[in-house]
Amino acid sequence: MPLSPLDQALAALDALHAEDPRRVEVNGEPVPQELWHAGRMSAWLERLHDQPDERVRLAVRGQHLQRWQVPRTDYPEGRVGYLTWRRDQGQRAGETTARLMREAGYGEEDAEAVARMIRKQGLGRDPGTQAVEDCACLVFLENYFGDFSKQIDHDHLIRIVQMTWKKMSPKAHELALGLPMTDEARGLVEEALAG
Repeated sequence: MPLSPLDQALAALDALHAEDPRRVEVNGEPVPQELWHAGRMSAWLERLHDQPDERVRLAVRGQHLQRWQVPRTDYPEGRVGYLTWRRDQGQRAGETTARLMREAGYGEEDAEAVARMIRKQGLGRDPGTQAVEDCACLVFLENYFGDFSKQIDHDHLIRIVQMTWKKMSPKAHELALGLPMTDEARGLVEEALAG
């Protein structure tokens, strides 16, 4: 039986994720970092939404697509450099995901809608874009926040947590507060939310 367009597109996305030369250890096995990240994004989506539609599932899965190819270090230090890098990454990931969707049999309207979600257009207004942002924030808080918090000065970190929190939905807030965190990380989150 032939694969559905959704299964074809997900398989194509995961094949590109699997090309990531960076590895993380999962249950004692090295796994391509981006493939692991995409899996965490999809796992959070399943907790955020009972029945996410195909567009949202594809946008969440494609959000970090081939991010290793354009490292953050290729852009200037600071907020402007970071935002430019993130915008360019979203543009590239959106275009590639849309192309893979068209190749799998999706129409232009579906492909462009997913690209917009990946580019984070309509954040706070579009439910699909909000789902992508919620999953990205939850993956960050779950997997990267502890190490990240050791590299950034305290006041800057508090602002980052506050900005991250503002972008999240109430359901994502609820899930984030249930994450296991070190006492230090939880204290930072509580301080940020009290501010």
